[in-house]
Amino acid sequence: MKGNLKIKKLRFQNLYTATILLLAIILGSFNHRVKEESIVAELSGHAEFQRAAVLLNNHSQILPFKDLAYRKVASVNTGYAYSAEFNNMLRNYAPIRTFSFGGLTKNDLAAFSTIILQVTAETAYTPELLNFIQENQKTKEIIIAGFGNSTALQRFDAFNFPILWNPSQTASAAVYSAQVVFGGIAIQNRLTQNISPKFPAGSGYSTSKIRLKYSVPEEVGLQSSKLNRIDDIVEEAIRERATPSAVVMVVKDGHVIFNKAYGTHTYGDDIETKVNDIYDVASVTKVAATTVAAMKLYEQQKLNLDYGIGTYLPEARNTNKSHIPVREVMLHEAGFVNLDFAGGLRSTDRSSDSSFFYPVKVADNYYVRRNYYEDVMLPKMLRTPLPTRGKYVYSDISMYMMKEIIEHQAKKPLDKVVIDEFYKPLGMATAGFNPRRRFDKDKIVPTERDTYFRKTLLHGYVHDSGASLVDGVSGHAGLFASANDLAILNQMLLNGGTYGGVQYFKPETVELFTKKQSDVSRRGYGFDRGNGVSYPSKLASPETYGHTGYTGTCVWVDPKHKLVYVFLSNRVYPSASSKLNSMRIRPRIQDAIYSAIAEGDGHLATAAN
Repeated sequence: MKGNLKIKKLRFQNLYTATILLLAIILGSFNHRVKEESIVAELSGHAEFQRAAVLLNNHSQILPFKDLAYRKVASVNTGYAYSAEFNNMLRNYAPIRTFSFGGLTKNDLAAFSTIILQVTAETAYTPELLNFIQENQKTKEIIIAGFGNSTALQRFDAFNFPILWNPSQTASAAVYSAQVVFGGIAIQNRLTQNISPKFPAGSGYSTSKIRLKYSVPEEVGLQSSKLNRIDDIVEEAIRERATPSAVVMVVKDGHVIFNKAYGTHTYGDDIETKVNDIYDVASVTKVAATTVAAMKLYEQQKLNLDYGIGTYLPEARNTNKSHIPVREVMLHEAGFVNLDFAGGLRSTDRSSDSSFFYPVKVADNYYVRRNYYEDVMLPKMLRTPLPTRGKYVYSDISMYMMKEIIEHQAKKPLDKVVIDEFYKPLGMATAGFNPRRRFDKDKIVPTERDTYFRKTLLHGYVHDSGASLVDGVSGHAGLFASANDLAILNQMLLNGGTYGGVQYFKPETVELFTKKQSDVSRRGYGFDRGNGVSYPSKLASPETYGHTGYTGTCVWVDPKHKLVYVFLSNRVYPSASSKLNSMRIRPRIQDAIYSAIAEGDGHLATAAN
């Protein structure tokens, strides 16, 4: 079958999702009703061990984890066969390090505050495990994720740390338990038998769902076969060389229901794309970094949308920018023109070697002199005329200005602001600027072979030339991230500013910045918006907000449908091409998502519950 051939090209977030979707494809030759009944049966079986799992000793409400910014987590496997599935799911929620119990030393865990011990009914009885717990429980936060016969719980009568025990020892059980740890799935089960005086029948704690759940379309009333239309669209884009790679993620009702990677990092490459690969998201930076930082300052009453630029930037006070209100800047109505900064570099501004005088690395073997931005770029922006003020003219200069304002008011760099205020607390494992300083190259998708400015392959260095001259951190570009990280951030916005049990914004702040705020465009403050007719998709509601990126990326949130859509690609590899746009790849995928929602049958999810 044609569907079977596609499986080899797809990357799945977890084994359970793969099993369900593979089942749907294999059953494709049978009638529609048989396929639905099979998926319902699988979901019902999945629910069986969900009802059997139980959370104990959670009197301090440690689970689900909340303070991710300060918690350094190690996952230690004592012999569980599905440890890889368990750990891979944990990584969707936060950065973790994994270890095997055998050969583990005290130094291995010195940097970690929290240890998740994967235990089976068999390994629970080893003296080495109990010795390890006794040695570490005073200095470390210990969580046990147990699997197998529940009678093994009596082994832990003397301990008071949380124990999540699942009688099933399957890949699906591993995926389920990992999500309970972080609150992707709520738990409220109780022991059905007496295990010990410490754990009598009826014991157990309840939790709430506070983060994304990694699921399947059928759990929200959609059909996998309908969403698999996306495969054909992306494969067409790769076949026509509109992009060598892509990742598509769909979140509906707080459930990740589609998460696939396609192609290879570059044409002819043997590095297959993975769902957690890191992309240069280009102008998505404007909302995923700069705008959310501005929203935080607005709530802290450190930023007034009616105050002029000069209120916050002393350098602007004697220029024609001084009295331009911040709201005009964020609506792209300030009259800024677009500038080419790379074209003005002189030979004395750059060097092939790093030194005190040339510290700004814009690519491999390419460095720019110290203070080039302060001496050349910022003054140039402040001297420009304002020929279109009051009209909508999209200009990156707006977000250069917002970065300056944010850093002046926050008293620290933009990249530090978003890492501290959002990315770390939210559990975003990859999002940030200058990824080459934090990750191996193989995790980062190459962007373009630059033949104009840096004359080299841009691999982990920001594609935008202006942003590169600001040491990779700018308000309009420079952010790199995985699809999963962008989904987390935007689910927080869709939730009205709350995620993981933490309130990042008041709901009214999210509404203020994301709703239509202009009389001359469709824009919100920082956010692009749908026009309710054809953009970003002919089926997207007028409430939709988000942004696109020049490198071939987009993130769209539709509050009406409780939907987050993320598309990442490197469509500018090896050089800029308009095919992704002319073929309407991004909006066609979005249309396919809405069509699946319109055709969805809620009785599948109902039957599974």
